[in-house]
Amino acid sequence: MKNTALTDIHIKEGAKMVPFAGYNMPVQYAGINAEHETVRNGVGVFDVSHMGEFILKGEHTLDLIQKVTSNDASKLYDGKVQYSCLPNKDGGIVDDLLVYRIDEKTYMLVVNASNIEKDWDWISAFNTMGVEMKNISDRTSLLAIQGPKAAEALQSLTDIDLASMEYYTFKKGKFAGVDNVLVSATGYTGAGGFEIYFENQNAAAIWTAIFEAGAPFGIKPIGLGARDTLRLEMGFCLYGNDIDDTTSPLEAGLGWVTKFSKEFTNSAALEQQKQEGVKRKLVGFEMIDRGIPRHDYPIVDSDGNTIGKVTSGTQSPSLQKAIGMGYVKTEFAKEGTEIFISIRDNNIKAKIVKPPFNK
Repeated sequence: MKNTALTDIHIKEGAKMVPFAGYNMPVQYAGINAEHETVRNGVGVFDVSHMGEFILKGEHTLDLIQKVTSNDASKLYDGKVQYSCLPNKDGGIVDDLLVYRIDEKTYMLVVNASNIEKDWDWISAFNTMGVEMKNISDRTSLLAIQGPKAAEALQSLTDIDLASMEYYTFKKGKFAGVDNVLVSATGYTGAGGFEIYFENQNAAAIWTAIFEAGAPFGIKPIGLGARDTLRLEMGFCLYGNDIDDTTSPLEAGLGWVTKFSKEFTNSAALEQQKQEGVKRKLVGFEMIDRGIPRHDYPIVDSDGNTIGKVTSGTQSPSLQKAIGMGYVKTEFAKEGTEIFISIRDNNIKAKIVKPPFNK
């Protein structure tokens, strides 16, 4: 099991630690609901240093990225971030990722912790153009400071004007006295905020500085449990649950990051799927009757016929009701359609709603 540069601090802070994607990670400190509310209404800090980072550099970097990703990276400019997918050759998804354009010939890809090796091998297999690739995952720490008070809480630590940063842009600069920190206006919570990347050796100092600067704003450490409830309220996909090697980006509602203005891995087959229409769709639903949907629970119609399965589900702390996502046959995907979740042999009523659940 790997540790992040901050594992000892989490243990000292009383975090409940769990194995996640091969890392020893904090799942909660004060409790998932309290942490969830801290991020929705104030500001909280996630250690997400388990994520993977690759630097791609050279004359043909954009060509390689265009070949392996579904979104159109030619639209990026220096300091811009893009959400994208790595499609596989069978219509599924190798991973979802963020693409950062540092300059015309230099990009950073941020990938899921559980897929670091898989993604590296996949991209390398297409690198016939001499692009220099560096896996900097093991030496890079990543903190997500999320919530409506994030900019105020962090502003005293940097000259970068945080409040004026547009969503999905980034800047490099001095942060908490450390040079060359990458500050990105991105996140996985829907509550606003920033993700900051820096070398492991600066992790403890930056963590301490953030909590000192954020103290007047009620800043708190947040675990992966609240990260999951926050992202689910926004309808954000989690790799391994809502998307994987068997789900196409079009089935998953990721047509907006699947651009047929260029050729990429399996683009012809995906374009054909778009023309013919998908047979199943990833939908959001909320429970009408009492019951909490969980991963892999069957979704059935009023006659008890299986029409799909749950991929993510929880009791939403913000909405005080149970919500979930799952794949259903396309004819059941319309908003307002009544469905049933099979929970311990009882079919519990739910209805299809359009994410985000937390409007």
